[in-house]
Amino acid sequence: MGLLSIIRKIKRKEKEMRILMVYTLNIWDVGGQKTIRAYWRNYFEQTDGLIWVVDSSDLRRLDDCRNELHNLLKEERLSGASLLVFANKQDIQGALLPDEVAKVLNLDAMDKTRHWKIVGCSAYTGEGLLEGFDWLVQDIASRIYVLD
Repeated sequence: MGLLSIIRKIKRKEKEMRILMVYTLNIWDVGGQKTIRAYWRNYFEQTDGLIWVVDSSDLRRLDDCRNELHNLLKEERLSGASLLVFANKQDIQGALLPDEVAKVLNLDAMDKTRHWKIVGCSAYTGEGLLEGFDWLVQDIASRIYVLD
């Protein structure tokens, strides 16, 4: 076996990555239509994280969106849940930027103990989704697991 083939084997081994996932992630898409909002409370028990998706291009519905979010966050069973707000449709011209959505939703007025983040995204292109989910999983893990 020559030196070159040994080096190739070493390089191949360096590129190997093994990932073991040891937690379960349950995601419920409960929708936002008014007719089903009454059923949301069926999913509150033992919820560690909440993802709120906002259509950043639909300015007419943002006030309703803010009111529903703040009512939802009053639920005692969601008091410790991390909140990820996706400011969706950033790929559409005229959509509000994440900071603008945060102001309209009055996110700074929330209980200071709540962990939250707003991330601009496009469900169409996938932009921002990984960033948001990564933050949410890390934030929840930092609260419920002891990390070394």
